[in-house]
Amino acid sequence: MGFLGLSGAILIQLYHAVCGGEGNPATFILLLAIVPTLVMFLAMPFVRVYETVTISDKKHLDGLSAISMIIAAYLMVVITVENVLGLSRSMQIFSFILVLLLLASPLLVAVRALREKRQTLSSLDGPVLDTSALLDPPSSNIFPDGDHLVAEDSNILEAMSTVNFWLLFLAMLCGMGSGFATVNNMRQIGESLRYSSVQLNSLVSLWSIWNFLGRFGAGYVSDTFLHKHSWPRPIFMAITLGVMAIGHIIVASGVQGSLYAGSVLIGMAYGSQWSLMPTITSEIFGIRHMGTIYFTISIAGPIGSYILSVKVIGYFYDKVASEDDNSCFGSQCFRTSFMIMASVALFGSLVASVLFFRTHKFYKNLVAKRNLK
Repeated sequence: MGFLGLSGAILIQLYHAVCGGEGNPATFILLLAIVPTLVMFLAMPFVRVYETVTISDKKHLDGLSAISMIIAAYLMVVITVENVLGLSRSMQIFSFILVLLLLASPLLVAVRALREKRQTLSSLDGPVLDTSALLDPPSSNIFPDGDHLVAEDSNILEAMSTVNFWLLFLAMLCGMGSGFATVNNMRQIGESLRYSSVQLNSLVSLWSIWNFLGRFGAGYVSDTFLHKHSWPRPIFMAITLGVMAIGHIIVASGVQGSLYAGSVLIGMAYGSQWSLMPTITSEIFGIRHMGTIYFTISIAGPIGSYILSVKVIGYFYDKVASEDDNSCFGSQCFRTSFMIMASVALFGSLVASVLFFRTHKFYKNLVAKRNLK
């Protein structure tokens, strides 16, 4: 999830290295269509199931996390320097080569983990980890949902018949929808506030980094508080949606630098939703049908984005835009839209709070059961 959050900034660096940042926008769109697909097909032969040693997994995961943080910090420095001082064509190519080397560094962690796994397996008589239990139906992980008892491993129809599913869906519609709407209109918002092209390009790249920090931070913090203090994950969803509402209010103010400050909060909160939602889905509804349930809930994002982008931002922008060229300059262009989106995010926070209270006992039992293993 973390590297997925950084992908936007990495692809923009690739565009600058290949086209110098001055090519036709159609070239960048073609790049977006080809590169992710090419990477996916190149990586497919390496995807397989490996036996693992659970006690040594954490240090390798920590290594991957450290690499992702280093990449994020490096991209932040490069984007800032390019924004303030500018980079020559040769420096753009050199900086992207360094990005490629950093992206290849997780292979070293994987090779080291594989070597340690082979050494450990050779010293053990039996299997290291029996993964078959992961797919066994749970016998006791059930919690009340209205008048029903919902098993942890639910199929999509069973999940959709619960209140918890629709609470999660509605919270995601508010959070992901307003996040999508913000990033989709960020350039037009910046143009209305008279940001330069360099500043707007930097904002798009920095959004990817803030998105990454939200994904990474929400997962780490929620894990820590869940296992150490039995805090249910939905409480962090409520908190991040509240932070998103604050970010929308800051953007709505239209003061100098408000788009930078607001997009930091919105981007981190938006990334947090993509980290928290899949984990909450797997914990509440189980992993057997997790993919189907996860992608069904993910539909909330495009639905919310369409409603807020077209029916809210588009509608209110057209009301204040010039009739001659449909342009608008000033904080009034998006103030009403972002105040509405702030209300939507705040409503999503309240919905997530309801989910928190409904699953509070379930999470306590879940942590207690895991501690017994």
